[in-house]
Amino acid sequence: MVTFLPTRPGRLADVPSFDRGIGGAESNVACVLAAAGHTTRWISRVGADGFGDHLVEAIGGYGVDVSHVRRDPARPTGIYFRTAGDRSTDAHEVAYYRAGSAASAMTVADLDLEAVRAGRILHLSGITAALSADCLALMRELTAPHPDRPLISFDVNHRPGLWRDAHGPEVLLELARGADIVFVGEDEAEQAWGITGGPSSIREALPEPDILVVKQGARGAVALPVHRGQSCRWGDGGPPARAKPGVGEGGRDGTPQAPGRATHPRPAPVQGTCEPALKVDVVATTGAGDAFAAGFLSATLRGLPVRDRLRHGHLTAAATLTTPGDLAPPPPRTLADRLAALDDTAWGRLRLGPGWTQADEDEWAEKEARTP
Repeated sequence: MVTFLPTRPGRLADVPSFDRGIGGAESNVACVLAAAGHTTRWISRVGADGFGDHLVEAIGGYGVDVSHVRRDPARPTGIYFRTAGDRSTDAHEVAYYRAGSAASAMTVADLDLEAVRAGRILHLSGITAALSADCLALMRELTAPHPDRPLISFDVNHRPGLWRDAHGPEVLLELARGADIVFVGEDEAEQAWGITGGPSSIREALPEPDILVVKQGARGAVALPVHRGQSCRWGDGGPPARAKPGVGEGGRDGTPQAPGRATHPRPAPVQGTCEPALKVDVVATTGAGDAFAAGFLSATLRGLPVRDRLRHGHLTAAATLTTPGDLAPPPPRTLADRLAALDDTAWGRLRLGPGWTQADEDEWAEKEARTP
């Protein structure tokens, strides 16, 4: 959808003008992954209108394959307006105009499911499920078992204002339980499902995903692999011959394996991995969750350890947090790898502000030398 961002803080009723941007959880993730050097494809439906033109051109400009985006001559491109305030505050306002939009008309029948399943990871969002009954049916199809199913990544993205009835939370729980990697905020789980016991309690409600990533805001994030005694849908015996390359080697730390049918109980308990968030001079928070997911998925595609996946998530989120828009280029891979490899003490000392991703290697070396 097209996003209209206020030119200054204040109530929507008081803001005199807005800047146009692109919005959408899945497209944000695709753009950041493309900027990080991965091959990405965005599949959606937009209107045959100027706003649809803008979305396709802007997202394609990031290097994302948009050739499978359908144009709907009968329905408009969705738009929304938001205030400049943090989404977590009472002052934050969002006005959605998505009912009857082109995206809400997506169905299982009108999408090329072979193209949808062609990647190594398919990233989905709970927002899509809220748009219409047809969109929900599509999400259920994509999260259901299928011989050609790629690794399914699902960001819960609970948006109460989008759901037409009270069943949204249970639908999101259902979809999350069908995914392989799940991202959810600790506060989000409390709001949607009433879970207050922290990451371990959220894991109890979501035993099926191979990795559950619980975001804890300024405190950090926790990655919880499969529980002791639970089954991993890929098994511990390694990927079958039909697996897509590069999904990741199966491991005892709960790293997802390639798709397969075998299930075997894990022989030993597996502990979660917790990584504290970075100290960041925040400019704007919108889009940081999508950036975190993109950083984590980028590191997953590269086969990095779970700790480094979380750190790459934090670093990519920090790039967005230190810029005013919803999207920001991720840090260069060499810089991200260098920072992710820091010891715990050095990681805890990092403080990132606007422009940090543009600093060259010499500047970072000097900065580290000056840090006590």
